[in-house]
Amino acid sequence: MASAKNTVVLPQSNRVRLVVASSVMLTFISFWRAAAIVLNDLGSSAFYAGGLAEEAIGKSAPWFILSVVFFAYAVRSVYVESCSMFTRGGVYRIVKEALGSTFAKVSVSALMFDYVLTGPISGVSAGHYIVGLMNDLFAFAGQRFHWAATPHLRPDIASAGIAVLITLYFWWQNTKGIEESSQRALDIMKITTVMVVILLFWGIFTVLHRGAELPPFPVPSNLHFSSDALGFLKGTKFATTLGLFGVLMAFGHSVLAMSGEESLAQVNREIEHPKLKNLKRAALVIATYSFFFTGLCSLLAVMIIPDGVRVHVYRDNLIAGMAMYMVGPEVLRIIFRCFVVLVGFLILGGAVNTAIVGSTGVLMRVAEDGVLTDWFRKPQKKYGTSYRIVNLVAGMQLLVIALTHGNVVVIGEAYAFGVIWSFTFNALAMLILRWKYHGERGWKVPLNIRIGKTEIPIGLLSVFLVLSTTAIVNLFTKSIATVSGVIFAAAFFVVFSLSERSNKRRHDVTSQMREHFQLEHQDTVGTSSLDIRPGAVIVTMRDAATPFALKWALTHTSTEEQDIVVLAARMMGVGGPEYVEASEQLFSEHEQMLFTKAVSVAESFGKHISLLVVPAGDIFAALVRTANSLDAAAVVSGLSSKLTAEEQAYHVGQAWEALPEPKRQFTFYVIKPDGEALSFHIGPHAPTIQPDEVQLVHRLWLNLRRDPAMRELHHSDIVTYALTRMASEFARDKEGTLQGMQHYLQRSMQRRGLGNLYHEEMDKSGPGYAIRTHSEVTSDKEKVEIPRK
Repeated sequence: MASAKNTVVLPQSNRVRLVVASSVMLTFISFWRAAAIVLNDLGSSAFYAGGLAEEAIGKSAPWFILSVVFFAYAVRSVYVESCSMFTRGGVYRIVKEALGSTFAKVSVSALMFDYVLTGPISGVSAGHYIVGLMNDLFAFAGQRFHWAATPHLRPDIASAGIAVLITLYFWWQNTKGIEESSQRALDIMKITTVMVVILLFWGIFTVLHRGAELPPFPVPSNLHFSSDALGFLKGTKFATTLGLFGVLMAFGHSVLAMSGEESLAQVNREIEHPKLKNLKRAALVIATYSFFFTGLCSLLAVMIIPDGVRVHVYRDNLIAGMAMYMVGPEVLRIIFRCFVVLVGFLILGGAVNTAIVGSTGVLMRVAEDGVLTDWFRKPQKKYGTSYRIVNLVAGMQLLVIALTHGNVVVIGEAYAFGVIWSFTFNALAMLILRWKYHGERGWKVPLNIRIGKTEIPIGLLSVFLVLSTTAIVNLFTKSIATVSGVIFAAAFFVVFSLSERSNKRRHDVTSQMREHFQLEHQDTVGTSSLDIRPGAVIVTMRDAATPFALKWALTHTSTEEQDIVVLAARMMGVGGPEYVEASEQLFSEHEQMLFTKAVSVAESFGKHISLLVVPAGDIFAALVRTANSLDAAAVVSGLSSKLTAEEQAYHVGQAWEALPEPKRQFTFYVIKPDGEALSFHIGPHAPTIQPDEVQLVHRLWLNLRRDPAMRELHHSDIVTYALTRMASEFARDKEGTLQGMQHYLQRSMQRRGLGNLYHEEMDKSGPGYAIRTHSEVTSDKEKVEIPRK
């Protein structure tokens, strides 16, 4: 077996060579989009953290929310340092590197508790914003139209019902394979920014107009804990004289404002170059945004909403309460509240999806290390997703909603357990790595004092002490969180341990797999690493039961002239590593069955194929990048169970456009189960020109040549000039050019018919991506030959 570096061991004669790429095929995003992804998670806490904190500790809560927001930047700096090192993938990878697999399983159990509760608390909060708006609209309409009985929805039950519907929706989307989009996250944050700007300016104007006072300062005498907030200390003498310990308790009850840090480590691998610099920029954007949104809005809420209704009525939809108590006309306030509810639904609903995607990614990363058995990783037959993990996560979220009956306070108490302990494990691991790991670091948490040859990480140590102290205090003051969190973490730890032990017992099966396949790990893939010629044909394969794309490619390709590469994408979950160590890559039963079938089919045709596994974050980006790396002439894929052929070509075309130069054009073939093939040209290509259009160019050439100055004119010069002039007109008068083109298309389409070879049908990808021509679409009697180089 080859190492992950340059050593290559030739396979035995009775084994099939299988190349496994170590680097993950990723698309890269700007730091703005990276920050938007994290803020879609972190921003959700702004909708409920302030109300829950005041319920627990009293009117001084906004000051503690602000302190948590500032401290979150220090915690975020710990994650930035971890991302600048050799470790990737967040808490699990860092803790495993520093403390070993046992502590790693404990830490990921706490992290899973965080993720599992993120969905319910976000979904229920979204429900409270919707239900609160509906009840107020009912009351408003009842007063205006003098209704005899005004409808009123029970907030907890109705909100729980909405949370269930949101969870089921995203469960189904993730089962089908939801497309994570940084652009979608950025669009949501743009809308949210508009709401935040209006909220801040209108809120500040309201405060100045009314002369409102600041909340009580965060001193022990101003703290008023609820009976639930005292936890195990309730009824003790110590509870009456808390002092500084009470300040720590109040801080612990405000950590809900400090979520989303793990998402930063997960999105790090997709940030564009220079990665570290852009990561630090993203962290700064997140800190600034959370200060204004979560921090200042919590402060303004206490100053604007009257004491009598702030906690009693608007605890679970605090920002909606702010909208209703601004100065101004009631109709305007109701309209703004509807906008707040819309934005809240987008962010909180997105947080439910983030919780499912994030927890699925964490479990997939654990499974890749052999901690979970292949049973969890088995792909769904129709959609190819890790549906069993998605089912597990969504089922636990629905169970939480059912057990709590939509009580945000109960869910919030338990949620804090996972948040604080996952951060604590991460900080402890980074502290140990300061002494354990002596390699280069791109960046360190500030405040480091060097005494001789010893460096004392004051900043990192301080962050760890604050986190660990808060976590310990929460153990005694959050009884619900302590009991539920310990039970959950212990249950997950047992599952991880038993599953890992089962995997080790199946070591003989793994050895048997390697008797059939010789795994060779390569940092990157290229023609030399696969020992193939340029101009190869790549065939994607996902299901061993439906190898019709491979059979079609073998039928239409002479392997003496073109090589065939069968590619399987090993999907990396969110938070997976950017580089997968060879020793950590498991050859799953699914992959064994896949390639065994591929070899069997190729042998039945008497032809040779090459096998390739590519870790991927996005299937289309991985496919196009691999095709470009291998200088492939064609890519053959089966028809997707959830996308049309045109939609598949659209995604391939988009991925091709995102490639850096140089990039090669290729033909993308989609094969239907009945053997019909549709071909799509990926990249720019020469258009089909009718004879009358050629005559038009020729007549222009003849007329222009009559001028003595045009003696050197060529036919191509006329086409180039016409295109350049059209581009200039489009830049000057976009609408006029588009209208002219529409009139031309309406006239020309009347002359085009299905029997005309000139007829072209643009697919859904639009200009510049892929064009399907009718003469290139195969039928039962007519097949398309794969172009040979």
